[in-house]
Amino acid sequence: MDREHGFTYLTVLFLVAFMGLGLALAGEVWQTGVAREREVQLLYAGNQYRRAIERYYLSGLNQYPRSLEDLLKDPRKPNTERYLRRLYPDPLTAKGEWGIVKGPDGGIMGVYSQSEDKPIKVAGFPLVNRDFEGAAKYSDWKFVYSPQTQQVPVPAQGAPAAQPPQQQPVSGMPMTGGMPITGMPPR
Repeated sequence: MDREHGFTYLTVLFLVAFMGLGLALAGEVWQTGVAREREVQLLYAGNQYRRAIERYYLSGLNQYPRSLEDLLKDPRKPNTERYLRRLYPDPLTAKGEWGIVKGPDGGIMGVYSQSEDKPIKVAGFPLVNRDFEGAAKYSDWKFVYSPQTQQVPVPAQGAPAAQPPQQQPVSGMPMTGGMPITGMPPR
């Protein structure tokens, strides 16, 4: 009887160990998912700042904003002009503070996360973020607008996709849904 209890005890012990391993793996997968989501949020917020800085710069005297709050209400203009809906917190540090990239005029030409963590995404960035490839830490991801180097427009969020070109009728025949209507004489 003692042998049966020992075997049952050993089976339960292995079962608990495997469950612990499974939970550890599930926790790691969950943590990686959360890190990826924060990374996506960082790319979104950083590109929003870059786009707002670009719009601020181009809307007036080719001058960078003096503070991030200037993106909420342009102090150069008598009416309220907004380039950003709200100030986004850094999703990696959960603070409202960003690292600031100073422009030649002393204004803000870009922002970056102050996180020293290693990024999960290291390749496959869109052209506007191509400088992030191979970065060792998130603080190397600098969301900067520079009119001298800006060749690719910063994409607007929710911009409509390019429409496919309209198909032309074959031999002057009217078309329906991309197919010529048969039995009708050409125009």
